[in-house]
Amino acid sequence: MVSFAGWNMPIQYTGILAEHRAVRTAAGLFDLGHMGQVSFAGPDALAFLQWTTTNDVSALEPGKAHYALLPNETGGVVDDIIVYRQPEGQDGYMVVVNASNRERDVAWWEELRSRRDDFDVGIQDISNELGMLAVQGPVAETITSRTVDVDLSGIDNFSWRRADVAGVSTMIARTGYTGEDGFEFYAANEDIGIIWDALLKAGEQDGLVPVGLGARDTLRLEARMPLYGQELGDDISPYEAGLGWAVKLEAKEFIGREPMAQIKAAKPPRRAVGFTTVGRTAAPRSHCPVIVDGKDVGYVTSGAFSPTLQKNVGLALISREFAGVGKSLQIDVRGKLIDAEQVKTPFYKRDDG
Repeated sequence: MVSFAGWNMPIQYTGILAEHRAVRTAAGLFDLGHMGQVSFAGPDALAFLQWTTTNDVSALEPGKAHYALLPNETGGVVDDIIVYRQPEGQDGYMVVVNASNRERDVAWWEELRSRRDDFDVGIQDISNELGMLAVQGPVAETITSRTVDVDLSGIDNFSWRRADVAGVSTMIARTGYTGEDGFEFYAANEDIGIIWDALLKAGEQDGLVPVGLGARDTLRLEARMPLYGQELGDDISPYEAGLGWAVKLEAKEFIGREPMAQIKAAKPPRRAVGFTTVGRTAAPRSHCPVIVDGKDVGYVTSGAFSPTLQKNVGLALISREFAGVGKSLQIDVRGKLIDAEQVKTPFYKRDDG
């Protein structure tokens, strides 16, 4: 157990490698109670989220969700988020934010609302009311179906709906952070343990195991999912991070739009690249310098041994001129230069066939 964003969190239950492999071959159960949730309601909830996030919220139909960024005013990112529109018959939106940024995100939204007197929108941090779990893996749907009263095939990717899970009223979503299929469960804090126990029991025959922060990090890295504070930050633009697809410059006006447009037009000076190391070496870690021809050209944002690929993989933010699949790099790991090669990402992609 370690301190993480003010929470006491498990690094592992039985072991990082075993938990990682369980998610890739069967399923894993994640306690995500540390994540934040913020509710937006009122006549101008849509307009406010359009102005304060990068993706096109107006395109969300009831019961749908999308990945987006919470921008600052200089072209960087305050947080990466998932925006959920409430299902048919309910008004408003729920936004899931990172645990370490929850208070800052809410404060930023409150500040932005205070600048305008034309937004009738209620902003409520509901993180302390909700528990959050996730089941991820090839048999996630089979396991979850044993505990719910709905047909899960009706919950498409990046959508959500209300259902009973083990008799508990729950919002079930289908997004994920591991590269596998799976579901997220939002229910009252006092009931979340009931769902946890029911899922573990339902998945026992299929190899479902609890998964901690260690395997969650290696899983998301293999799938090339960004981690705020490493691949994203106040001084890292979405175009440098490879997340320009989540920015809809042509669809609307939003905070930080002009700086982002300028960065895109001028071509960002840095690019996020994937790499693997050559031979048997220590795994590069965050902030290790990246060297090309003796020159410091950037730094590693994330790195780890990939249990699936059985090699070291990583992401780095480097000067644009040195970026490109197949190009060589060197990583300075505690004073020792390790050879690496840039590769296409994601490092792992599940076979949906």
